[in-house]
Amino acid sequence: MRHCGSRVVTKLVDQMTFDHPVQVGNLVHVHGRITWTGRSSMETVVTVDTESVLTGELHRTNSAYLVFVALDRDGNTQHVPPLLVETPEERAQWDAAEARRALRLSRR
Repeated sequence: MRHCGSRVVTKLVDQMTFDHPVQVGNLVHVHGRITWTGRSSMETVVTVDTESVLTGELHRTNSAYLVFVALDRDGNTQHVPPLLVETPEERAQWDAAEARRALRLSRR
């Protein structure tokens, strides 16, 4: 919502992995980052980490790619601002997102 300045709906959740359990009493850190934008959609990678309050030990709990679609007030799709890709890491993430998108479209 912050990137496109409008409400969004979840289009799909892709490649979710669960790598470590969340224990009772752990802190949970959720981080999301946009990896790709299209005309009205955007892909975001979301990671979840747990932290033991007693030891400070961190574990990656799960991660997933989510695709969101921007909507205007009437519920119609709305243009998403382009993502500024500046670093080699951001370029690699963009390219990987493009490959995931192409695979999704080929499965239709």
